[in-house]
Amino acid sequence: MGSAISEVIPFAVVVAISPMAVVAIILVLFSARARVNSIVFTLGWIVGVAIVGTVIYLLADAGDVSKGGSGSDTSYWLKLVAGVLLVLFAFRHWRKQPAAGEEVSQPKWMSSIDTLTPVKAGGLGVALAALNPKNLALTLAAGTSLAQATGVSGGEATVGLVVFVLIASLGIIVPVVLFFVGGERAAGILDGWRTWLSIHNTAVTATVLLVIGAVLFSQGLRGLT
Repeated sequence: MGSAISEVIPFAVVVAISPMAVVAIILVLFSARARVNSIVFTLGWIVGVAIVGTVIYLLADAGDVSKGGSGSDTSYWLKLVAGVLLVLFAFRHWRKQPAAGEEVSQPKWMSSIDTLTPVKAGGLGVALAALNPKNLALTLAAGTSLAQATGVSGGEATVGLVVFVLIASLGIIVPVVLFFVGGERAAGILDGWRTWLSIHNTAVTATVLLVIGAVLFSQGLRGLT
């Protein structure tokens, strides 16, 4: 079980560090329907991560016959592709880094968060979790690593997936919990997080993607050669 969990933790942590998603949930917490929409958004995020993670694991596990001893290269190729994608995303994000003193622009969809209905809030949570290219690449890496791990049973893989979903959702869960239990002080803390993440979003994302992408690429290349 420890092997299954250790395979997914690094990728789950990086998914959790999703600045735009964290900023989005904080904006939801400052909106008119904060209590309802924040819970629905969180559930949408969890469902999105869970569905994508499970599907990728099942596909990778079905294509990976290395556990049976025939040495399939499927998982290594998937790691190689995921690594390349993450490095490309890293350079893309770095090029978007605003110059010193330049005002940081926010995506247009963020301006409509205050008017979201609960259904749309849930849909936004699912979309940010499941359709974000960075999250897809990281979930791809986690699923293939879990499928490739030797000696991991189906039950252990299920536990690994649950741990992946929970850790990957901490970036959303923590602000929501703070909002509900932190009282008046929570507003100031959350606003400080939002400001910092808005300014440093591209730098944080690019750095994390570059490191994880390089690791995955090297693992895939080493396995194939």
